Amino acid sequence: MILKKVFNPFAVARYMKMELALSVLLSLAVYYLYHARHLEQVTLPFSIAAILGSALAIFLAFRNNNSYGRWWEARTIWGGIINSSRIFARQIIANADNAVQTGKATASQVEEYKREMIHRQIAFAHALRLQLRQQTDCRQFAHLLSADEYSQATQHNNVANYLLLQQGKRIKEGMRAEMLGAFDNISLEPTLAAFNNFQGSCERIKNTPLLRQYHFFTRLFLLVFMIVLPFSLISDFNRMGLPGLMVPVSVLISFVFGVMGKVGEVNEDPFENRITDLPMTALCNTIERDLKEMIGEAVPEKTMPEKGFLM
Repeated sequence: MILKKVFNPFAVARYMKMELALSVLLSLAVYYLYHARHLEQVTLPFSIAAILGSALAIFLAFRNNNSYGRWWEARTIWGGIINSSRIFARQIIANADNAVQTGKATASQVEEYKREMIHRQIAFAHALRLQLRQQTDCRQFAHLLSADEYSQATQHNNVANYLLLQQGKRIKEGMRAEMLGAFDNISLEPTLAAFNNFQGSCERIKNTPLLRQYHFFTRLFLLVFMIVLPFSLISDFNRMGLPGLMVPVSVLISFVFGVMGKVGEVNEDPFENRITDLPMTALCNTIERDLKEMIGEAVPEKTMPEKGFLM
């Protein structure tokens, strides 16, 4: 996620290098051919570029609005994962500690149970992050699981779902061992179900792209606009006695529309591990810090932005 408010223009130019290169080449070609009298009579009214620009702006606005909606929905989902993780940890801690007070379990048994459940919940967040980014380095949460459970988890295609299944099983086992009350499952099960819903919502965004027709026609209209624009500007600038000014103006206008298109393009996929995407690494770090603090463990260092970017 980008946090800095001022962008390096050269970095933006590198990000838009294909669009800029095409615009520069087209503008220079039109300028040369017009003044070499090969295309002196082949000019277009500026109204044509204006109409195409208006149509392009409509597509860009629709796409950017929907792309931002997808990005913000993803952020809302992960906010729910953070909040529900805190609720789950609080429920486990309070319910298990009650077993010590009533004499149904020893303090050491309860502490081990709380640690196991909360560590597995942290592992779920890390596993979901890795799955959404299509990364396979499960060692990032190996320290949170026992060796046997880690080995079992990594053999499954959907590790996050497997960890939630284990949470459900261990809740039932905790109830049988009386470390959890007979009715504690009534409050814990909706919290677990929320995690399944959050995971499914993330997978829906990940696996369902924005309508491809908008992607295709936006790029097509942008290309047509970039081709038409120099032909619509050259005669006007020639009458002003500044024909060479057509090239930078054409490039600038194309650059503006290109940036608008690129913003929508990168925001529609918030789980691709790019600088514009959701900072899931930092969000998982928040979950791990908060939940470990709740059981009195040493917390890892907070993930901080680097050069204005938070991953």
